[in-house]
Amino acid sequence: MPKLADTITGARILGARIAGSQRQANPEGRMPLLDHIRELRSRLLKAVAALAVGMAVGFVPAVFNRIWAFVVRPFCAASVHGVTDCHQAGARLVFTGVFDPFMQRVEIAFFFGLIVTSPVWLYQLWAFIAPGLYRREKRWTYAFVGTAVPLFATGAVIAYFAMSRGLGYLLGLTPPGVNNFIQVSTYLSYFVAMMLGFGLAFELPLAMVILNLAGILTHARFAKWRRMIIFGVFVFCGIASPSPDPATMLLLAVPCVVLVEVAEVFIWLTDRRRAARPALYGGLADDEASPLDLDETSRDGVDIGRPPGPGA
Repeated sequence: MPKLADTITGARILGARIAGSQRQANPEGRMPLLDHIRELRSRLLKAVAALAVGMAVGFVPAVFNRIWAFVVRPFCAASVHGVTDCHQAGARLVFTGVFDPFMQRVEIAFFFGLIVTSPVWLYQLWAFIAPGLYRREKRWTYAFVGTAVPLFATGAVIAYFAMSRGLGYLLGLTPPGVNNFIQVSTYLSYFVAMMLGFGLAFELPLAMVILNLAGILTHARFAKWRRMIIFGVFVFCGIASPSPDPATMLLLAVPCVVLVEVAEVFIWLTDRRRAARPALYGGLADDEASPLDLDETSRDGVDIGRPPGPGA
């Protein structure tokens, strides 16, 4: 009578052989449409469940009070030039409706849950699309996310510290004898717009690098249009920043210009590397595969570019 361990080992070997035969029969890893829909539903349910848990944590009074103190700090610094008193007579945050306090808590809890549970729902998104990507496409995706997230976070941090300056400028335009009673929803919209505006502005250099990798933006073209590109960066930063004061725009535009120059160095190095190996792509027709494409392998390690040899 075979032992239990031998039975389990045999079952594992049989399962591995069945899985291997399925991969050989379906090397591209295709799934029926209904299976894709079921997979998408499963991933969405997991992401929504994680978001709901994060929102529930954000509703806890102790957690919410800390989040609110963090959110309102730029307004306090702008109104009284400090962080200990937010009730200056000239500027106050107010509610104008019965349900406003509840909706404000829901909005803040939602953004808190979205940020805290981002590793979970980002993983669910990646787990859904990754099986359809090749190995080289996965490497490019890792590089893109690994660059885009720190750039966006850096822009958001700068926006947080620059926000009080923009608010101080806007509140400073109030005529003498006039008080500012600002709705909480209006302030939250300004807060989110500043974060998104600065974060997206810091993604401009990454967009330039992607255009270069796609063969659209070369270094020669960049050098020719450098002044217009830098001018466009200032225009974009002026539009992305909700605050109209020039100091806030400069706090956003100057780091973006520095990052653009860093992107130019990357573009220059990429073009030099391409020019050093012209024979690799020379003489190829528009619809002809390059040697790199011929060496591309699928996600299961099956060569998809070369015809099968004898006996395959």
